[in-house]
Amino acid sequence: MMEKDKERWNKRYTEEEYPWKEPSKIVREFYNLSRKGKALDIASGLGRNAIFLYDKGFDVDAVDISDVALGRIKKERPEINTIQADLDIYNIPENSYDLIININYLNRRLIPQIKEGLKKGGVVIFETFTLKKGKEYMQPENKDYLLRPNELLHLFIDMYIVFYQEKDYVKPDGQRAFISSLVAIKNCDYFPK
Repeated sequence: MMEKDKERWNKRYTEEEYPWKEPSKIVREFYNLSRKGKALDIASGLGRNAIFLYDKGFDVDAVDISDVALGRIKKERPEINTIQADLDIYNIPENSYDLIININYLNRRLIPQIKEGLKKGGVVIFETFTLKKGKEYMQPENKDYLLRPNELLHLFIDMYIVFYQEKDYVKPDGQRAFISSLVAIKNCDYFPK
């Protein structure tokens, strides 16, 4: 499965003009809640968020299945640690990160690992597509790649939620989608364990 996914993403990154170039708005708005330390960008793609975080002073690990995408990150910022991995089997090391971001990707298996991978006071920034009825909305064949309404909030309810939102979104390619966005802090002083 990994080779098939790797080939598909490598082809996309090689042949298509990728629409997302700027860092995600949610990352730009909330990265500063985190201590400047170690950050993990899950499913980093071409590294728009990893590069932004590196430029803001973080020591960044960027993990993705595509060696083409990771090669482009290395070319732009050789200091970013790139990790080629199948996220269906990749494990996030415990108590390792001050900031973990997960943008436009969903693998529910990683949710407990994201929580465990954060240091005390660590921040998670998570934003991805959410199921919304209506043919005008993005409808992938496999609905497992979409959150359900309020699901993201429930997945991180044991953390201190700083920001949560579900809203309509128009992708750079013009396709309409619905997204859920969350920012939360682990073992925050405001939220006793």
